[in-house]
Amino acid sequence: MKPPAILLSLLLCTAIGLSQEHPAITAQPNTVFVGADGKFETAPDTAVVQFNISAQADTAKAAYDQASKQAEHTRQILRTNGIEPKAAEIGYYSIQPMYDWKNPKRKLVGYQVTTNVSLKLKDFSKIGPITQQLADAAVSESQSVSYTLDNIDEAKNKAVEDAYRRARMSADTVARASGRTLGELSYASVDTFENIRPMPMPPRMLGMRAQAEVAPPTQEFTPQNITVTAHVNAMFTLK
Repeated sequence: MKPPAILLSLLLCTAIGLSQEHPAITAQPNTVFVGADGKFETAPDTAVVQFNISAQADTAKAAYDQASKQAEHTRQILRTNGIEPKAAEIGYYSIQPMYDWKNPKRKLVGYQVTTNVSLKLKDFSKIGPITQQLADAAVSESQSVSYTLDNIDEAKNKAVEDAYRRARMSADTVARASGRTLGELSYASVDTFENIRPMPMPPRMLGMRAQAEVAPPTQEFTPQNITVTAHVNAMFTLK
């Protein structure tokens, strides 16, 4: 007697901590539908230093000239550390009037020029000297350092491979438990997530002049690993 067609399904709970919307699919007879999480963890390969160049003066031209001098000083700092100034990227540039809001007539008191700069570094040993030299030169009011992964696509692929391996293992377990054999993959969907968190450096630390015997704030610390997670939904046929 031919065994009746059966429909097996298994949903594995995710532990990503992010809400996920799984695609709705029509369950087919003699199939098993599984979902699984996978991850890939690796050390970051790129540090992103962000800082701003800000100047304020009585006139727009004076503020612009002051900002230009600070920008040139920044370029000199980069060259001193073996970095071409063109490696730094400008996020935005603005010049704004400054008013005395306590004055009923909103008196104009000056102008402020602000430029945001982003610098990617492969050599992490340069982070401390650059951030400290910028602070000592009073070029930037605030700085932040974050770590990222340049080749994120390869990391995503490895996370997907891990998730698929787990999904197939679960499906195979269900198939064997029911006395069946796992067949071919008939459907799959993939979601990936990046766990990249910036680690800002406290502004008051940046405003302090370092003494010769004091190590940079980032020295001897290990950058936080980058974790890429993936969720795979997969449907397999049953033999």
